[in-house]
Amino acid sequence: MRVVLADDDTLAAVSLKTILEAENGIVVVGMGSHGGEAADLYEKEKPDILLMDIRMETVSGIEAAKQVLSRHPEAKIIFLTTFSDDEYIIQALGMGVKGYLLKQNFEGIVPALKAVLGGQTVFGDGIAGKLPSFMNAKGKFDYGKYGIGEKEQTVIEAVALGLSNKEIAEKLYFSEGTVRNYVSGILEKLGLRDRTQLAVFYYRNRDTFWREKK
Repeated sequence: MRVVLADDDTLAAVSLKTILEAENGIVVVGMGSHGGEAADLYEKEKPDILLMDIRMETVSGIEAAKQVLSRHPEAKIIFLTTFSDDEYIIQALGMGVKGYLLKQNFEGIVPALKAVLGGQTVFGDGIAGKLPSFMNAKGKFDYGKYGIGEKEQTVIEAVALGLSNKEIAEKLYFSEGTVRNYVSGILEKLGLRDRTQLAVFYYRNRDTFWREKK
């Protein structure tokens, strides 16, 4: 796994590099001290994952992520920060980043990288539990209008909970190919870009989702 790391705290960055490269199969191919360097390194190295702080001098992680995703919508970006701020989390979700982790939960960073590489979206302790509270439904969503049936709603929920295609297939007794087809179809129907945006959709419409399923 090739990783680009960006953090304006040099000591933290070096420590994190040591932690990551202690894991067999992870190589830090570039290190930046602000978002501008992170974006440039992404262009140069095309890493599997871009792991960076949010609050950085000169160019923030938010701005860097916007720049990278505008050019590479498939980019796997994880924010690593000391701030569990609702505004940052919402921005991260809205952009389609693949993870938001707190630095103090260092033992979960490597597993998170592996999960994101495998196609999942990850949120650290204290963050996942916040999602429903600030992403409430704004009104009744008409699933029928978009051709979203009960099985598809079940798949949406599973994606929002961070399950991989394999895990969804095992849970719903589908093949992985069927799950991929469901997810692709749902994204197309709802005009969404990826699984992260689908998770945002789920939490914003969760109340409506459950009312219609009952």
